Amino acid sequence: MTAALVAGLLAGYGIAVPVGAVATYLVSLTARTSLRTGVCAALGVATADGLYALAATLGGSALAAALRPVLGPLRWACALVLTVLAVRGAVTAVRHYRGHRLTTRSAPPPPPPSPTRAYLALLGITLLNPATVIYFAALVLGTRTTQAVSPLEQGVFVLAAFAASASWQLLLAGGGTLLGRVLTGFRGRLVTALVSSGVILALAVRMLV
Repeated sequence: MTAALVAGLLAGYGIAVPVGAVATYLVSLTARTSLRTGVCAALGVATADGLYALAATLGGSALAAALRPVLGPLRWACALVLTVLAVRGAVTAVRHYRGHRLTTRSAPPPPPPSPTRAYLALLGITLLNPATVIYFAALVLGTRTTQAVSPLEQGVFVLAAFAASASWQLLLAGGGTLLGRVLTGFRGRLVTALVSSGVILALAVRMLV
């Protein structure tokens, strides 16, 4: 039981800690909106990691083999979604900044995404990443012994992986809240949005290279 718990925690942190495009977008989203929205988005990422941990635990090599033919399309789809998010974030930031400079108080800015929408968006983006399921499948297969693993131990592994991923994503969301409080001016929000969009776009391109 303890071994399954430790293995799940290490697996969850192993996939969550490396900061990539999704983590960058999570921090930027929280900085632009609220902690509640960021928490829901963070839980969306953790849910995807937990689902892939569950699928890898149950499916193992069969799941990895089934996904191998579609890794290319999945990678392109994920890169496309991230590119759209990067471009949209940059355009929105520039539009708000110009509107603030050229007008006094005109039409209000579009409402931020709701917590539910943020959860579903980050869940979908993370599920599009084929590296996650390959990571968990390889980990499960590499650590599997000749002895049968009980369903309870499998459940502990999956829950521990989810908890580890959730704790790290929530830490990133908290960092986004602090960033939003520090950079509350229009110029600061413009700069952070453009930097975030640039990083996300670069990571999306790197995914395809």
